[in-house]
Amino acid sequence: MLDQGFYAGHRAAGQKEVMQVAWVYEHPVNFDGLAQLHQNLNRGILGRLIERSPLPFGPYRWVAAQWSADIDIAESPRPRSELNDWLDERSQLPVDPEAGPGWHMGVLPLSDGSTAVTLVMSHYVMDGIGAAVAVVEAILGVGTRPDYPAPRSRSRLGALVEDAGQTARDIPDVARAIVAAAKEARRRRREDSRSATTRPAAVIEAAGDEHVVLPGVTAWVKISDWDARAKALGGTTNVLTAAFTAKLGDGTGFRHDSDGTVCVQTIVNDRTFGDTRAIAVSFARIRVDPAVVTTDLRGVRADIKQALTAVKEAPDEAAALAPLTPFTPKKAWQQMVNWALDDPDHPVVCSNFGDVGSDITRPDGTQCSYGYARGTRQHATRQWLERIGGQLQVQFLTAPALDKVCIHVLAYQPGGVTTREALRELVARTLAEFELTGDVE
Repeated sequence: MLDQGFYAGHRAAGQKEVMQVAWVYEHPVNFDGLAQLHQNLNRGILGRLIERSPLPFGPYRWVAAQWSADIDIAESPRPRSELNDWLDERSQLPVDPEAGPGWHMGVLPLSDGSTAVTLVMSHYVMDGIGAAVAVVEAILGVGTRPDYPAPRSRSRLGALVEDAGQTARDIPDVARAIVAAAKEARRRRREDSRSATTRPAAVIEAAGDEHVVLPGVTAWVKISDWDARAKALGGTTNVLTAAFTAKLGDGTGFRHDSDGTVCVQTIVNDRTFGDTRAIAVSFARIRVDPAVVTTDLRGVRADIKQALTAVKEAPDEAAALAPLTPFTPKKAWQQMVNWALDDPDHPVVCSNFGDVGSDITRPDGTQCSYGYARGTRQHATRQWLERIGGQLQVQFLTAPALDKVCIHVLAYQPGGVTTREALRELVARTLAEFELTGDVE
C-alpha cells in the first residue's frame, strides 16, 4: 500500500521521478558483457511493472515485465564536453512503470575514444538502494524476481471479484486507519501553521511552461581524504555528508532567516534482505548551522544520532494510514503533495548510499574509470520549480574500486543557481571550504 500511495500521489501531482546510473570507460566497452547485463536486469526485480485494479478503489499489484527496450547505441560519437548533456537527455527519455519499459539503457561513444553507459529506471519500480542491489545482482548474474503473474492475466470479472474480496478483508484495517487519520489531522492543525491555500496546487505540467532539466554536477574525492577530513572535524563519513549538504544548502539560498540554520532531510535505508518493496526508506531531519560545519562536526554528529534514534522509536504513521491509499481521490493526493511542498522547513535532501562495493562499477564485466548515481525528475517545469522555491538533492556513494567518494548534486535556485556552470562553481567552492580537493564535472 505504501508503494501504491507513493506512485498514486506522484501521478496525481504530475511528478515523474527516475534514478540514473552512469559509467564512463576510457576505452570501448565490452558489448557482450553489456548485453548480458541488459538481459539479467529484466530477469531480476527491475523486470516488473505496476498493474492497476479495475476497481476504482482496488489494490495495485506487481506483474512481470514481458519485454525491455533494446540497448540504445548512439549512431555517432559526441565530444567529451557533451557527455553531461547526453546524460541529461537520457534521463528525460520515457520510462513507464505500468506499460513499460520501466528502465532503459544507452551507450555513447565519445570522440576521444572513451565510452559512456547509462541506465535510467523508474523510481516507482524500485528505490535507490534497491536498484543498486538489483544492478549488482544483474552484473553478477544472480538476480531473480518473484514469480509475478503476466500482465492482464486475469479476466476483468475475475480481477473484479478477487480485488473486491481483498478490499472486503481489508475493511477492519481501513476503519483503524480512518481513526488514525482523524487523530493525525487534529495534531497537524494544532502544530502546523500552514494553510492549505498557501500555494497553488504544485502540479508539474503547466500549459505553455518551459521544461527544465535540473542542473546536476558530480564531484569525486579520494576516500582517504574524505575520511580524514571527517575525523579531523570530529565527525564520521556519514556526518560529513550531512554537513556538506547543509553547506550547499546555504549556497543555494536554503538558510532560514530566523536562526541561520539549514534543514537537512537524510534518507534512512529500511531495506532488509529479500525485501521486494519499491520504497523502503524513512526520513530524519536535523537543523544544521552551516557557519560552523567546516570547522567542527561534533554538534551535527550528536544531532544526527538523536534524530536517527527518534525515527526508530517513533510510531510508523505512514503504515497506520496506508490502508486508506486505494480510497484516496486524485484531488486529495494533489493537496497532500502541495502540503508537503509547502513545508516551512524547506528541507534539502541528503541521500547516502554508503559503500556500494566493487561489482557495481563493472557493468560490462570490466572496471569502469568513473561513474555516479542520482535521482532526478522528468519534465519538471520552470514555473513549478519557481513555485516550490527551488530544490537541492545530494547523493553520496563510496566506490572502493575507484578509491572515490562520489557526490552528485542536483540543484535549482530561483534567481541564483540555475545552470550547470553555476552549480559546478558552488560545488568546487564548497569542497574548498572543507579543505577538500576533487574533480568536479
